[in-house]
Amino acid sequence: MPASRPRARHNGRVPIEFSQRIRRIPVYPAAGGYAGDAPPIRLASNESPFAPLEAVREAIERASAGLNRYPDPTNSLLRRRLSERYGVPRERIAVGNGSVDLLLAAGEALLEPGAELLYAWPSFSMYPHLGASSGATEVRVPLDAEERHDLEAMLEQITVATRLVIVCNPNNPTSTALRLSEIAAFIDRVPPYVCVILDEAYCEFNLLDDPDASIDLLAGHPNLVLLRTFSKVHGLCGLRVGFALCGSQELPRALDQVRQPFFCNALAQVAAVEALRHQDAVIERVTRTVAERISVDERLRALGLAPADSQANFCWVRLGDEVDEAQIMRGLEQQGVLVRAGSSLGSQTPALRVTYGLPEENARFLDVLADVLEPTARA
Repeated sequence: MPASRPRARHNGRVPIEFSQRIRRIPVYPAAGGYAGDAPPIRLASNESPFAPLEAVREAIERASAGLNRYPDPTNSLLRRRLSERYGVPRERIAVGNGSVDLLLAAGEALLEPGAELLYAWPSFSMYPHLGASSGATEVRVPLDAEERHDLEAMLEQITVATRLVIVCNPNNPTSTALRLSEIAAFIDRVPPYVCVILDEAYCEFNLLDDPDASIDLLAGHPNLVLLRTFSKVHGLCGLRVGFALCGSQELPRALDQVRQPFFCNALAQVAAVEALRHQDAVIERVTRTVAERISVDERLRALGLAPADSQANFCWVRLGDEVDEAQIMRGLEQQGVLVRAGSSLGSQTPALRVTYGLPEENARFLDVLADVLEPTARA
């Protein structure tokens, strides 16, 4: 007979025990203040201030009648439309429950104890989850003096253990971007055994280059992934749908292996397919956002602040070492304006990350910011 296993004893007061990796994984720094009575001005999460197009809403309504059925697990129509839009073969396109789903799946597929993950910092708050959940060693490289990726310093940190390098362009939270020529030269020097994820969630707002120019890099780099989303410029945050354009077929297969089935819901697929038909709306929204970007940044400078050179739909504003960041955040929130604190996003000095909203929302933010900065200036 097999040896008997010791029976558990308890006195009713012992808590359940979680895995070690749960202790390592950081909590995502979600914005606060959403539970207030008055509708807030939401400039904290880089959402689009523009509602989904009427044609997209109509497509969603039509599809809702079939919600008793599972969604297409292969996302076949959406991948076909993405292939037609971007010129990348369908078998090299992965779809996910937002681009974060694809990012986390890439970490699970590529990383393990003994492997290394490399990224700049501060950057997207989800990157630390990849190393913590997989047990891989994370290597963070500080941004340069202009709040941009220091690609040369990142190259120096690549070793034989490096499995994954992430470049966020434009960078979240600092809003800055590098020219594609710099990134292309960087990718050329990364060893082919290292997967490079170019996180382009905000690429449509980047005026340094054509947003589609990076796609040409896929042909010569099987280790490259371009990560994009429908959440931002298409205004589909609430449905969560992202996609990856890959340099080879192997990564999409691996991503599907480590994820649950039906990872992209039926309404998200329908909405994304319809949104792709309206590229004119994308151009219009980018134009309006860039106009607000110029206006808001000018008024921030008039307040004595120095926003980073934004190429995104948000700005990054250093407040100065003498300013109490928490006090500024409280003052804004008390008057119904939600932004993101720099300290929650990896900044070592007081800062704010502020989404560009509608003109009236931006005007309200700037007026309130001037009010809450004034006592600080007097102090």
